[in-house]
Amino acid sequence: MSLPASVEGRDRARLFCGLRLPDQALDALQQWQSEHIEDGRPVARDHLHVTLAFLGHRRVAELEPILGALREAAAAAGPIRLVPERYRETRSVGMLTLDDESGWATTIAARLHAGLEQLGVYRSEARPWLAHLTVLRFKERPRLDPVLPEPGEVVPSDAAVFISRLRPGGAEYESVETVALGG
Repeated sequence: MSLPASVEGRDRARLFCGLRLPDQALDALQQWQSEHIEDGRPVARDHLHVTLAFLGHRRVAELEPILGALREAAAAAGPIRLVPERYRETRSVGMLTLDDESGWATTIAARLHAGLEQLGVYRSEARPWLAHLTVLRFKERPRLDPVLPEPGEVVPSDAAVFISRLRPGGAEYESVETVALGG
């Protein structure tokens, strides 16, 4: 594993694991955002992903074992098909909740959570994992009710460990390494 130059020499990095989306899905989502998201800060095209596990600040030395857990969880995956189910807002983000039609995204998340817990770098949340795509960030809830985007089905391209850097304009994500889904 070669570390991005921005991490070399650092002791800690803010990390998460996620499913990356293919260009066609990213293009469709970006178009949908431009047509239906009127307020707040839409998440940039290159930062759209489905989070599997947010790890927070971790030691850079833990990256290789974290990647190992992601590789193991992703290798056993069958075909993932995610379909936007509804738009939902929390106190700070707007998201598309996704129906995990095949159940494989949920299986990968569960396997990854178990592997990361075994490493001592993650604690599963009390609530079940929710397949979702954050599409908007805001300070005040805009209470949008947009139509769901086309195309309906999204098939993730692969999985990755990302570095998240907090910036005044919002978080920026960089993929450390990608892993194939299904081995």
